[in-house]
Amino acid sequence: MNKIDELTPKKVVEKLDNYIIGQKEAKKQVAIALRNRIRRLALQEDIRKDVIPKNILMIGSTGVGKTEIARRLAEVANAPFVKVEATRFTEVGYVGKNVESMVRELVDSSVNMVKKEMMEEVKGKAQKLVEERIVEALVPSKKKTKAQPSFMDVMQLFNQNAEYSQNKGYDEKEDENIRRRREELLEKLRNGELEDVEIEIEVEEQSTPMFAGLGPELEDMGIQFGEMFQNLMPKKKKRRRMKISEARKVLEPIESEKLIDQDKLIQEGISRAENSGIIFIDEIDKVTSTGGSASGPDVSREGVQRDLLPIVEGTTVVTKYGSISTDYILFIAAGAFSEAKPSDLIPELQGRFPIRAELSDLTKEDFIRILTQPKNAILKQYQYLLQTDGVKIEFTENGVERMADIAFELNEKVENIGARRLYTVVEKVLEEVSFEAPASGEWELKIDSNYVDLRLGKVYGDEDLREYIL
Repeated sequence: MNKIDELTPKKVVEKLDNYIIGQKEAKKQVAIALRNRIRRLALQEDIRKDVIPKNILMIGSTGVGKTEIARRLAEVANAPFVKVEATRFTEVGYVGKNVESMVRELVDSSVNMVKKEMMEEVKGKAQKLVEERIVEALVPSKKKTKAQPSFMDVMQLFNQNAEYSQNKGYDEKEDENIRRRREELLEKLRNGELEDVEIEIEVEEQSTPMFAGLGPELEDMGIQFGEMFQNLMPKKKKRRRMKISEARKVLEPIESEKLIDQDKLIQEGISRAENSGIIFIDEIDKVTSTGGSASGPDVSREGVQRDLLPIVEGTTVVTKYGSISTDYILFIAAGAFSEAKPSDLIPELQGRFPIRAELSDLTKEDFIRILTQPKNAILKQYQYLLQTDGVKIEFTENGVERMADIAFELNEKVENIGARRLYTVVEKVLEEVSFEAPASGEWELKIDSNYVDLRLGKVYGDEDLREYIL
């Protein structure tokens, strides 16, 4: 049983709980959707081709965890993931991004993910090749390659020139000295004795993208043509001088890439995007028609929905790596739907998102848990950050409650932006500490309710100020 097979819905929810507070129903639904993809891959081919993923529509106000759930789900499944805003797309024929670009971005993400895994597999071999290149730069060969074989070289093939053989013997002796010197330096290199020594290495020059400035509607086409022409043209090389410690970082990915089977990389990248890829379409509610009649901007909004429909239904998109089918990609759409309803989407698109996950607004208790419980909790992040400057921060229980209380009340009185309000409140509370932190010596600070009120009291109490600062 491999790692992916062990991802039962319960275990997926447990992993999501490490980062996301509340929203149990939404986490349960995405966990089932992920497990169904694993189940599909275990089916026989004739049955598997008929089983399509059940796409999800998340409904909830901003800052309640819609994006985080989708992003962490992809992380748990080690699946290619791309997040796009529905508002960046326009109907074909209008100025703006083409909807197919999201699929191309997914394939790019998938290929890069597979490439990273393959490079990790050949890391050991690549490091040895890097060491060889560094040693060759330290002790370069004196023998120069000739453009054409000389008359003496030709004669040597027939063993007709004794004098040339003597010269060859001299070259072999010189080569032996170089080899011995390189072995000595290689040992020192592996012991870390030469990290600060400067060497000169040859690397490929980074070329600027061709066909830049074509505009969003032709951007993807420009990139495709640009990369095609760049592959046809010879790679430009330049010599760079740097320390050996830096040369390792520059040369390792170059040597790793040489060891990778490019055909296998692209094949696996496309396959993973097709069978495991997740596309998260945010702000889907912003492309719904606002009135009864389709006119003006509503025409383009409905046009975007109609362009999205074949992608979500299943079609073939041409990318720079080859054609990809979108039949089995999991689409997760999300929106606040404060001014529109899911039923305002065109009926065909509604039917392609059969699973509805409603996310509830966050309570004050949720805010307290968000501040302290997740692995990447906001307060933990600030504690680690300030600890690097010798400042030890302790948050008391009433201090945490006060920050959560202020954030919750601000959402009620100003505008509800969910958990994002916590970042603004905590940042303001710790603003002075962050500024004074790189001081001489280590020091400690306790953040309680009194300190929070001291830092936020003036701003929080002024209705005009809090609308702009908090």
